[in-house]
Amino acid sequence: MRSFPLKELFSVAKYPLLFLVIIWLIFWADNFWNLDLYAFGISPRTITGLKGILFAPLIHADLNHILNNSLPVLILGSMIFYFYRPIAWQSIFWIYVISGLWLWVGGRNNDVIPNYHFGASSLIYGFSTFLFFSGVFRKHKQLMMVSAFVVFTYGSITWGIFPIDRTISWEGHLFGSISGILVAYSYRKEGPQPTTYQWPEEERDLEAEYNQQVLEQQQQYNEDMEQHKPSLDPFQIVYHYKSSEESKPTETKE
Repeated sequence: MRSFPLKELFSVAKYPLLFLVIIWLIFWADNFWNLDLYAFGISPRTITGLKGILFAPLIHADLNHILNNSLPVLILGSMIFYFYRPIAWQSIFWIYVISGLWLWVGGRNNDVIPNYHFGASSLIYGFSTFLFFSGVFRKHKQLMMVSAFVVFTYGSITWGIFPIDRTISWEGHLFGSISGILVAYSYRKEGPQPTTYQWPEEERDLEAEYNQQVLEQQQQYNEDMEQHKPSLDPFQIVYHYKSSEESKPTETKE
């Protein structure tokens, strides 16, 4: 893992910090002028509720709501920019859009009194599942340590995807979590990848290899000589016989 110099820390945290500045300014304006900006949240399956896909994560109901969301957005957003810098913007964009769109499609609504879903918690759930599953999908040991950190720090938020408290948009938590998983899987082959190590070759005994080669050549030479060796005995005895007629004296007549 790399260290965190102050300059690099600011470079990865500046965009999450900017997002926090925006939502706090909106929260202050909403409470100061009583703007009732909750109407810019997502009202599922209504035409007017479509604008909430863009604005819902920027709106918060009260001080406790925005305080609970601010620190996780800062930490998890900075981690995405630090560990997944090449794909950070597109990952955050798709988590933002997919979670909002699915909440508009599948969130609960009331025909009599419209329900509005808003708050940055859907992004928090999307960021946390993205960070967790990205390390798992990539089989990247260092990034799996990041996954373990997310589970250790924010594992308790898992209960938020169940309809335990009906005053909380558990659908936003659920769809945010699913969007983070899908984005992590889609970008698993982009961004940081596990390092493949090539182990050095074992030391070679060149002298032993040379001696072995000479021995093999000598054996081959001996085999060749055996195959071409002439099949003659080392000694040959040749007998010459003389006939009895040849042994008589020769008579000469005059």
